[in-house]
Amino acid sequence: MSDAMMIQMQGVSKRFGRFLALRGIDLQLQQGHCLGIIGPNGAGKTTLLKILATLVRPSTGTISIAGYDAIQEPEKIRPLLGVLGHRTFLYGHLTGLENLQFYGRLFGVPQLLERVYAVLKDVALEGHARQLVRTYSRGMQQRLAIARTLLHRPQLLLLDEPYTGLDQRAASLLQKLLHHALSQECTIVLSTHDFSRMFELCHEVAIQCQGKMVSRRTMAGLDLQALEQLYLTHVDS
Repeated sequence: MSDAMMIQMQGVSKRFGRFLALRGIDLQLQQGHCLGIIGPNGAGKTTLLKILATLVRPSTGTISIAGYDAIQEPEKIRPLLGVLGHRTFLYGHLTGLENLQFYGRLFGVPQLLERVYAVLKDVALEGHARQLVRTYSRGMQQRLAIARTLLHRPQLLLLDEPYTGLDQRAASLLQKLLHHALSQECTIVLSTHDFSRMFELCHEVAIQCQGKMVSRRTMAGLDLQALEQLYLTHVDS
């Protein structure tokens, strides 16, 4: 595993009017590592991921991603990212195939058609490639959004509640794909309420509460029960 730092954040805060969503976040994450972020609703997890995705500018602080200044050079960082959030960013009037071809062209994916069919197979949608996305079920749309996220082989995956809307089979598919991404030195930051999925995937866990990272530690020596107890200790305190 590489010793290179993929993410370096220092003193990052974000204010929306009078509301302080993030309060002095410091975060360093090595390339090839997976960090799971857990916390109650309203803790600022989505805001943090949006800042890492260069979709929202911080009010204070510095951010470096893959050696680039995320505030001054976002255009150099975006091609390196795979972002999966609450919206699928799919076009309902296009087929699954056409959606992925569109995004593939944006990212300059080589051997595009071959790659598109490969990721469609990865998410078990190859039989629905020529079906309009508006006719997909919610779970199918989420699987296609996963395919969109992984299509260009990103160096950094930012996943906000990625298991939402997935049945057990689809969640297991996603877990397999994320394990494979990690084996290719991809770095992953994900927020989730699914402790068991996070526990089996992540190297480290951070607990976020009221806009602050109140705890961060490796998974070494933790079992699932201890992780849940650690969470309750910090959230209830």
